[in-house]
Amino acid sequence: MQIYKVGGAVRDRLLGQPVSDIDWVVVGASAEQMQALGYRPVGADFPVFIHPKSGEEYALARTERKSGRGYGGFTFHASPEVTLEEDLIRRDLTINAMAEDEQGNVSDPYGGQKDLEARILRHVSPAFAEDPLRVLRVARFAARYAAMGFKVAPETIELMRQLSESGELQALTAERSWKEIARALMEDQPQVFIQALRDCGALKELMPELDALFGVPQPEAHHPEIDSGLHTLSVLEQAARHQQPLSVRWACLLHDLGKGLTPEEEWPRHIAHEQRGLKLIKAVNQRFKVPRECQELAALVGEYHTHCHRALELRASTLLELLQSFDVYRRPQRFEEFIAACEMDARGRKGLEQRQYPQADYLRGAAAAARAVQVQPLVQQGLTGQALGEALKGERLKALKAYKNSFSA
Repeated sequence: MQIYKVGGAVRDRLLGQPVSDIDWVVVGASAEQMQALGYRPVGADFPVFIHPKSGEEYALARTERKSGRGYGGFTFHASPEVTLEEDLIRRDLTINAMAEDEQGNVSDPYGGQKDLEARILRHVSPAFAEDPLRVLRVARFAARYAAMGFKVAPETIELMRQLSESGELQALTAERSWKEIARALMEDQPQVFIQALRDCGALKELMPELDALFGVPQPEAHHPEIDSGLHTLSVLEQAARHQQPLSVRWACLLHDLGKGLTPEEEWPRHIAHEQRGLKLIKAVNQRFKVPRECQELAALVGEYHTHCHRALELRASTLLELLQSFDVYRRPQRFEEFIAACEMDARGRKGLEQRQYPQADYLRGAAAAARAVQVQPLVQQGLTGQALGEALKGERLKALKAYKNSFSA
């Protein structure tokens, strides 16, 4: 029985990166031996056991064979006869197919160290093309290690393309896809994830609404980058650079989907793209069963981002409607995230990344002015129900008019 560290822990140590999770593989042992040593089995599907003291997971070396569609369409075989090399060959990338024994010796049967040095993300074997989830995983690794100069090997992109064209991506569950997408969006360069999916044809399969933005022009005066798809990548890049949370990054990704529906004869203008995009945003949210807070923010940013850009020009009544739409009185954080997403949109334009965005502080001030209106004096006047609501709205409108006047004075 031999125990090895495998996968990411070995890769990141060799890269000089912090090691967070450690995966262990056990060669030459049976399930009965593991349990006799005090390891607790995890479920019935995988030969995985919990260490009696550390609580870490230890997996028996195993082989796998394709038996159906999708990420879960595999049958596994684990026995003491399965070698380390046989276990490693079923992994996705060479840089993830290395193992380290208890003395620190690295086993690298598939050239992972060489590919680490060359900064290449390369599949281990042709079996890569049996698992559609690997398309998303490789694109995520491309985003994670882009700053270190890593690129996906052309032959791996070709296998990813074959997987994309095979229809296998449609067999992925919404939950599994979202988990990979969410992790990728939180990498330092999430725009690389989207570009990698596009390079292999996967974006067209997973998010055709987003893929449709590439090649759609915008007015050069407002968008020096012109292309709507490239603009979206830049907005996402800014969101990561400013360390925005997942909800903001997701909203940034979907905010302009309506531009993909603009008739060509209307290009490069996109009148009412905010409204047109709402059904597309809803479709993408439902497809991946996106968490509610991400869904809500994406829809609100899609509908109101141009309001934010024109905030200083808005009438007090329009400003009040905007604040009401966000329920800024009970959910101030959501409005903050909306402002953040809109600022990333403004910065995601070629050459304008450092431009000031005064709309942000202006809207924060407007929200504070509306929130400052007290309901108690109105209650003391004997107002209730609808009458109270109307009176409160009127007082808030007065407060916003005063705020606008003080701002422009």
